[in-house]
Amino acid sequence: MAADLGTYLYAIAREPVPPCPEGLTGVAGEPVRTVAGSGLVAYVGTVPLDRFGEEPLRRSMEDLDWLGATARAHDRVVAAVAASAPTAPVRLVTVYSGDEQVRDLLEERRAEFLDVLARVAGREEWGVKAYAEPVAETPEPKAANSGASSPGTAYLKRRQAGLHERERVWREAGARAMEIHRALSGIAVAGRLHRAQDPQLSGRRDWMVLNGAYLVDRDRAGEFRRAVDRLRGRGLQVELTGPWAPYSFAVLEEGRHGVA
Repeated sequence: MAADLGTYLYAIAREPVPPCPEGLTGVAGEPVRTVAGSGLVAYVGTVPLDRFGEEPLRRSMEDLDWLGATARAHDRVVAAVAASAPTAPVRLVTVYSGDEQVRDLLEERRAEFLDVLARVAGREEWGVKAYAEPVAETPEPKAANSGASSPGTAYLKRRQAGLHERERVWREAGARAMEIHRALSGIAVAGRLHRAQDPQLSGRRDWMVLNGAYLVDRDRAGEFRRAVDRLRGRGLQVELTGPWAPYSFAVLEEGRHGVA
């Protein structure tokens, strides 16, 4: 029944654009299609509201496996669209009641969408992360020798010294990370700092001291990569990822979720 279906929005581009890649599917395995209006094109899919309505989504967003699979499917669609045209990605799991509501969105926010699309045209997003080796934890105290401080006092002194060393290393690594960010921002059109990832997500035990995103003109991508190579070392491991669709600079945050 139509009332049980919603329209999932992936991305917006400007008309005219190439058709959807053949066989492209979305978060529910549904074929991706387009909805046009006001000189813009929305890339959408039809999804069941018993899975993508407001209440089911609230529960599903707590399931990391579901969230990861959905994010990968969402990104697959956005990347396919961005490969052929300037694209404004839409935030994950933005669902409308139907195509007409999407057309209303295109009309109401046309000027904003056109501004975003002009900003990202001919540009790509690159990600740069920097990691510092963590300082080892203070070892447990050994048995005290005759005449030495008590084990408790010795432990506290070592603990304090260890904390000061961790603070120093973290401070120096943070300052170095900001040097890298400033240097790369000088090449990029724009740069943004994201929060450091949880070690469970990054898969590393190192301290993440930089999680940057950079919007780079395509014809300066080689220059940007070379700059990253020059900035490696000096106590930090630097990781370059991309190019990506410009999520950090064009994601459209607003939307109605699971509207029946």
